[in-house]
Amino acid sequence: MFEGTRRGFVTRLAGGLAVAGLGDLAPQVAHARPVAPSASADPQFEAWLGKITGKHKMLFDVSEPNGGFGLAWARVFLTTTNETYGTTDADNTAVLVLRHGGIPIGMNSDLWAKYKFGEFFKINDGKTNAPAVRNPFYQVKAGELPLPGMAVDELAAKGVLFGICSFALMVYSGIFAKSMGLQADAVKQEWLAGLLPNVQPVPSGVVAVNRAQEHGCTYCFAG
Repeated sequence: MFEGTRRGFVTRLAGGLAVAGLGDLAPQVAHARPVAPSASADPQFEAWLGKITGKHKMLFDVSEPNGGFGLAWARVFLTTTNETYGTTDADNTAVLVLRHGGIPIGMNSDLWAKYKFGEFFKINDGKTNAPAVRNPFYQVKAGELPLPGMAVDELAAKGVLFGICSFALMVYSGIFAKSMGLQADAVKQEWLAGLLPNVQPVPSGVVAVNRAQEHGCTYCFAG
């Protein structure tokens, strides 16, 4: 179904942009007028950044699924910070930016089944060791993940912030649309509608990584 889909990122990026009708994106970006520093083209993104508060703040850069380790490390960060410094989860902020190959973590199981994310992104079901056909990091049963409290919904309930790269959603939805004979924009809109609760689209993963650090987060590569 997805022959050759694990080739280099540059090839996939170019193909995705072409499918999405954005093959000339680079020249447009180069000549775009910058937004004034006091303005924002994405107020929802700014509101999301405004939730980065607390005494201790860490960003986890999830560029690949990596077995869900970004989720585990966020849980470990909160737990051990609380144990060491006498804080609570509410006193601290963990931010996970899902970008590049990490984006399926933020999408619901219906999308996983329909688009075979487990096969494409090389994510296996922990119980069967076969490509996952549901999101194995969301609403899990006890023992399905190596660390209690690391599922997306459990972390979100503790105040962990999740951002997902809109640019990666555009590129990968274009790749899937081409492979499946679908309309790229329709696939992208379906993916946006299928984001998990509390997962916020951000302009790009790299911008979110940058801005989260400007809001006081230290950095952890988790992909």
